[in-house]
Amino acid sequence: MINRINVIPVALATLLLCGSLVAPDKRAKVLITTDFGSIKVVLFDETPLHRDNFLKLVTNKTYDSTMFHRVIKEFMIQGGDPDSKKAQPGQMLGNGNVGYTINAEFHPNLFHKRGALAAARLGDQMNPTKASSGCQFYIVQGKVQTDSILDMTQQRMDMQIKQGLFNTIINKPENALLKQQFIAAQQRFQSTGNPDSLNFYSVVINPKIDEEFAKTPHRVFTPEQRNVYKTIGGTPFLDGGYTVFGEVVEGMEVVDKITEQQRDRNDRPLSDIRMTMKVVKK
Repeated sequence: MINRINVIPVALATLLLCGSLVAPDKRAKVLITTDFGSIKVVLFDETPLHRDNFLKLVTNKTYDSTMFHRVIKEFMIQGGDPDSKKAQPGQMLGNGNVGYTINAEFHPNLFHKRGALAAARLGDQMNPTKASSGCQFYIVQGKVQTDSILDMTQQRMDMQIKQGLFNTIINKPENALLKQQFIAAQQRFQSTGNPDSLNFYSVVINPKIDEEFAKTPHRVFTPEQRNVYKTIGGTPFLDGGYTVFGEVVEGMEVVDKITEQQRDRNDRPLSDIRMTMKVVKK
């Protein structure tokens, strides 16, 4: 017969051991050290191009002695410009690079919540594919949002996509006549001010745009994302435009301190905020 007195402690110890086992976070982590303290970030496996590039630059000490050169309260802190290493006081920064860009890696579950780590990039006119800077990044501070703001943000994001679809549709060779009609309608509107001149836009073009929009992947705030934006905060208008590739897991109070620093008209802090980085295991 099994001695029950001995079984109970063994079973209890097993349960306690199993209860304490937590799967280790094997994602890559980087420690960013500044005069205001340290910020630990985790890099997402869903964005491997950005993850591997960031790790390469950290390992090569590319970021060491660079600055957080652009700081905007309730928005973000931006750094990683190689030109900032030897920048003179008051020098405008933000145009430095490492000679290459990274293809955008948008993921529907990665968004600009407070603490998000994302890649900076050139604007849409020069960079229609939204390719990321090879080195510059930012950390979101953001602010708490409301449903009405999120609704307006969603409408703006949808309109940007529809504007792109319009440009694609109107410039197709098979739509040359449609383009001529649109230009003529615009000219009539400019000369007469009568909005009826553009009625054909809503009758003919809008249905084409709506048809293509329904087939085009586009960003929609999920209930979970809305809840995060309304409680923790962030910068939702950046979603779908800039690649989020990590997040802060320790040290958001340091980000908050940095956003409080005095800055010039280009949002560069008056006192240099330099950083060093290293890959860490925990």
